[in-house]
Amino acid sequence: MQTIFKALAVAVAFAANSAWAAIPSGYPGDYQATIDGAKKEGKLIVYSVTDTALVRPLIKDFESLYGVEVEYNDMNTTELYNRYISENAAGSMSADVLWSSAMDLQIKLVHDGLMTPYESPEAKQLPQWAQYQKQAYGTTYEPLAIVYNKRLMPANEVPQTRADLIKLLQTKPDRFKGRVTTYDIEKSGVGFNYLTQDARVNPQVTWDLIKAMGATGPKLQSSTGAMMERISSGENLIGYNILGSYALIKAKKDPSIGYVYPKDYTLVASRLVTISKKARSPNAAKLWVDYLLSRRGQTLLVNQANLFSIRADVEGETSMTALTKQLGNSLKPVPIGADLLVYLDQSKRLEFLKQWQKSIRR
Repeated sequence: MQTIFKALAVAVAFAANSAWAAIPSGYPGDYQATIDGAKKEGKLIVYSVTDTALVRPLIKDFESLYGVEVEYNDMNTTELYNRYISENAAGSMSADVLWSSAMDLQIKLVHDGLMTPYESPEAKQLPQWAQYQKQAYGTTYEPLAIVYNKRLMPANEVPQTRADLIKLLQTKPDRFKGRVTTYDIEKSGVGFNYLTQDARVNPQVTWDLIKAMGATGPKLQSSTGAMMERISSGENLIGYNILGSYALIKAKKDPSIGYVYPKDYTLVASRLVTISKKARSPNAAKLWVDYLLSRRGQTLLVNQANLFSIRADVEGETSMTALTKQLGNSLKPVPIGADLLVYLDQSKRLEFLKQWQKSIRR
């Protein structure tokens, strides 16, 4: 039944390509000039942290709509930021579009004057908190989860809140020794961002949890994939702050993977898309942003990539609408704005890392 629903959702959203290419309703009258300009440019360079395999359907659909080749470069959050910064400084070929889940680093690029404003005609479909200075737009609505090994952890042991997780680790230290995983926030930009947002929402519980994990001798990783593989194999039993979209995708293929969204609160992150001020294909970059935010692009994002849509008018298992019905007020979206820069201040960053090192590496 779910497969049928997906097929119908995609079919309904996808009228003929020619109809879409004739400019969606509500777009500016001169939008055809942007399309024509993009076709002349012929190529778009995207730097992203979203796995290529997940977004291949979107890339192919975009290419078929506009005849623009997409060069898609998939890397981790810190690598993306550092590579763009160094290429920008050197004036060498770089990304036209940056699409990253390291929300703070994306906003830093905006504040440093390296991104260009673009008022997307799709912006009115986004929540107000998901757009910033017409330069950064949230494209997904992704809950962070506690992920565990279903074969090795009975259902009655699975924590439903952070307090439950703290209690579990404290009362069964031998069982979880060396078998807890989370981000190494010194190596992962997105991991640092998520944990500082935890500290913003509930500092006391956050530091209590870090200490409880630290007492187990946790295995720290720089990527979601590495954490999931170790949980799947049983090398680790449980992982914290893992992207729910990836957990869901993995759980569909791997019966060992289970996940819960914490009931005390569930942080919701978003992959931010921005356009480089030095974009060599500025028209194609605008088309990509509009496509990602459009109902068509978001429907593909949900039904093909299994990422969570940020639009309220998109249906599906991984839509904001479905998640809101499931979790309601426990959802805490991370607002896209200047507050994300707080912990990028060098002194505050060092202070946070010092406290984390003291707690996690006991």
